[in-house]
Amino acid sequence: MGKQRKVTRRRFIGDAAIGAAGVAVALNSGSVLVAAQELAKSKSNIRNYNPDMEYRRLGRTGLMVSAVALGGHWKRMDVMRQGLDENRRQVINRCIEVGINYVDACTGVEFTTYSKVLSVVGREKVYLGLSHAEQEPRKEAYRTKNKLLESLDSALRDARQEYADLWRMTCMETGSRHSYESSCEIVAALEKAKKQGKARFVGISSHDRRWLKFMIEYFPQIEVVLFPYTANSKVLPTDSIFEALKKQDMGALGIKPFSSNSIFKGSSAPQEPTAEEDSRTARMVIRCILGNPHIIPIPGLISPAQVDNVARAVKEHRQLDATEAQELSMRMEQAWASLPANYQWLKNWEYV
Repeated sequence: MGKQRKVTRRRFIGDAAIGAAGVAVALNSGSVLVAAQELAKSKSNIRNYNPDMEYRRLGRTGLMVSAVALGGHWKRMDVMRQGLDENRRQVINRCIEVGINYVDACTGVEFTTYSKVLSVVGREKVYLGLSHAEQEPRKEAYRTKNKLLESLDSALRDARQEYADLWRMTCMETGSRHSYESSCEIVAALEKAKKQGKARFVGISSHDRRWLKFMIEYFPQIEVVLFPYTANSKVLPTDSIFEALKKQDMGALGIKPFSSNSIFKGSSAPQEPTAEEDSRTARMVIRCILGNPHIIPIPGLISPAQVDNVARAVKEHRQLDATEAQELSMRMEQAWASLPANYQWLKNWEYV
């Protein structure tokens, strides 16, 4: 155990130095783009580098993260007809093969499952984002610094991890904003966890656009934010979240890129008649989202074939032609019309 701790600590310090170097470049040049270019020149600075994958700077963390990463949720898993651990092993192995280097986990089952699989296939090959949504600010009992730190300790213990690369706390959904007091408690917990070395970097996830923008503007201690971003999302010309993000040099990860799977015709089952059509739609969505250089989509993927498909999208040209744009627009209209009642809030993220 002593040897394992020493190796892990060395990697921790080394990656932190890379992140600091990225921040220094950004400050000295005055350009986030230059920082990304400088870091990208050295392949050794990119975890699990693959020349066929694009990498984007995750804000002032300095981490170079694959342009598409692996989201934590695994909806429609029943169609795969295999055990969860085996499915996640296959998916993560394929992610590593294509150069994906960030895995997001936001529930107890997710982070324990991913941690177990990564202990076999290679924890040091990816960055692990961790949240314990069941014991975080969505629950009233977890809105103080001490309770949130207890939750993090429990999550790390259950996942058998010494630290998280990113503690990305899951916060309120749309329509119910945290009070100023609870917002301060959230940030205090994040700061403490980073100071203790239990989180290399810290962030928050929310479905509430107004509250999230407030947090970005008033709490620069936050380094990464997660929020919904679909093929229908448009950057506001003024008062945009991205304007606030750039001022604070925060990283952004986009959740729900496939509109909770409402954009697909099929069930994601292998050999389904609509599989090829749905795969093409998925690539158009990813290409559309990647047209915004300031966000990294993190779709939930349930098969190696889906991993290959999004990796293929990264290599395709970003600009949709007229036919593709019209087709995707029609698909999004259908997706919006078929959103289940508990996902109607996604429409609030048309303008970001």
